[in-house]
Amino acid sequence: MTDLLELARRNQRRAREVIRMCGVVAAWESVGAEIHPVGSLPTGLLMTHRDIDFHIYTPRIDPADDFRAMGRLAACPAVRRVAYANLLDTPETCLEWHAWVEDADRELWQLDMIHIALGSRYDGYFERVAGRIAEVLTDDTRLTILRLKYETPPDEKIMGIEYYQAVLRDGVRTYAEFAAWRERHPVAGVIEWMP
Repeated sequence: MTDLLELARRNQRRAREVIRMCGVVAAWESVGAEIHPVGSLPTGLLMTHRDIDFHIYTPRIDPADDFRAMGRLAACPAVRRVAYANLLDTPETCLEWHAWVEDADRELWQLDMIHIALGSRYDGYFERVAGRIAEVLTDDTRLTILRLKYETPPDEKIMGIEYYQAVLRDGVRTYAEFAAWRERHPVAGVIEWMP
């Protein structure tokens, strides 16, 4: 139990070091954007999958501004790769960026950056979700989520919200229960759930 909690604390520290090292916050702020961490970093539930999620906000979305911000981020020598998707014509109405950053231990961290217009459907939504998850966690549910994440095979792609919903709403406690839960709850797009 202590090992999982210590691993989660270590990953929180390492994630914050990666954020500082690559200058992701300054890169986005340089084009007038607000940037907020969402997901497992603000909830303290970062485990074996080294990804850091951000939502980025501006009054309007201009891809040229995004490319300037990402150019600044890509200038960091630790950034190994960048990917981009224009989803402005989808219900999410966003630009999606991913960057892979190598830390001091030569491990890759994935930065997932979703640029959303202020006042749009998801403005602040996932920050509120992370806040609620952090509020309702108990020692037992925190440890259960960390254990399930730890037991997940490295090649398995599972959104954090799936763990949180399964454990916090539906009482899942083992990986076998979680696998069965996922079969009964297939993901189709964005999961809009808040405890």
